[in-house]
Amino acid sequence: MEGMAGQKSSLAWAVNLAAFLLVLLWTIPTLGLFVSSFRDRDQIATSGWWQSFSGSVQTGFVRSGTGDDQVQRDGLYVIEGSALEGTQELVSWGTNARMPDANAPGDTVEIDPGVNLTVAEDGSYQMTSAQPFELRRGERIFTTTESPPSFTTDNYRRVMTAGGLGRAFMNTMTVTIPATVIPILIAAFAAYALAWMQFPGRAVLTACVVGLLVVPLQVALIPLLRMHNDLGIGKGYLGIWLAHTGFGLPLAVYLLRNYMVGLPREVIESARVDGATEFQIFRRIILPLSFPALASFAIFQFLWVWNDLLVATVFLGNTREQLVMTGLLRELMGSRGGEWEILATSAFISIAVPLAVFFAMQKYLVRGLLAGSVKGG
Repeated sequence: MEGMAGQKSSLAWAVNLAAFLLVLLWTIPTLGLFVSSFRDRDQIATSGWWQSFSGSVQTGFVRSGTGDDQVQRDGLYVIEGSALEGTQELVSWGTNARMPDANAPGDTVEIDPGVNLTVAEDGSYQMTSAQPFELRRGERIFTTTESPPSFTTDNYRRVMTAGGLGRAFMNTMTVTIPATVIPILIAAFAAYALAWMQFPGRAVLTACVVGLLVVPLQVALIPLLRMHNDLGIGKGYLGIWLAHTGFGLPLAVYLLRNYMVGLPREVIESARVDGATEFQIFRRIILPLSFPALASFAIFQFLWVWNDLLVATVFLGNTREQLVMTGLLRELMGSRGGEWEILATSAFISIAVPLAVFFAMQKYLVRGLLAGSVKGG
């Protein structure tokens, strides 16, 4: 009795569980990128994103002033300075790399005969001696500090301006939206024709569509680019739209055709008896009933085009004005790999849009998968 009106498929729980796990696996690293995008370079390098809301402990050292920095005060020679930077709080300090936390803030230690060193809680140090200092190189002061949680929006400002992500974001949107809409429009008409219209060669065309699913993308890149150059299209948005449309159509036609075949025949036949044309049936009956399948393919196509690098590099170009977001991330990783806060911010922005699309259309994706499982059963 499964698949009848009013009855839920036994596979509904499996589809819902799979969708939930997929969202969870995608959300956790995205949350980490989101948190890291508001952290500075030192915080990212010394602690994980899950430690962002607690103080991070860091160990380092600074060198004191030299003999040129000494002043005479109350019969003693004094060298002063600060061992901390920013809003760090001193936890402990030392003068030996093996015991960097040997002393507490405020302690006074004799580092050499007649030479005393004091490091206060605020990080200021004072080195005193009865004899003039002859230091050519400052003494090392090892510090263990704790930085309070802090967040900043400077990363976004740097990425959107100096990083060039704003231009890459617009390029990606310009490529992705038409490359998602165009194959859906074409595939919807083709799928309806293959599913409900009688014409010679329909079975052969369906077999060709299935066969095109196994054609490797890389095989068609160079021939297709040569054809574009011969036609005068060259490298540009039109060329990459056509390329993504051609690569996405076989899967779109296959999915939509299989979905439309399972729609109630009685509804379509009744519309034909009432005098509806094929276009009216397609627009008023097929499209509304096929919306879950259309939304499902839209998600897959959007994610694939958004995350694409190979096709964009071949058909669009690799200059700064032509780079998409994946190309910019590749460039940042190659030339500015140490700036992890920039990479984290760029990566989060590149993931946020497809994640929002997935969440917005998730219920339609589940409906499409459920419908397919019911018909397949």
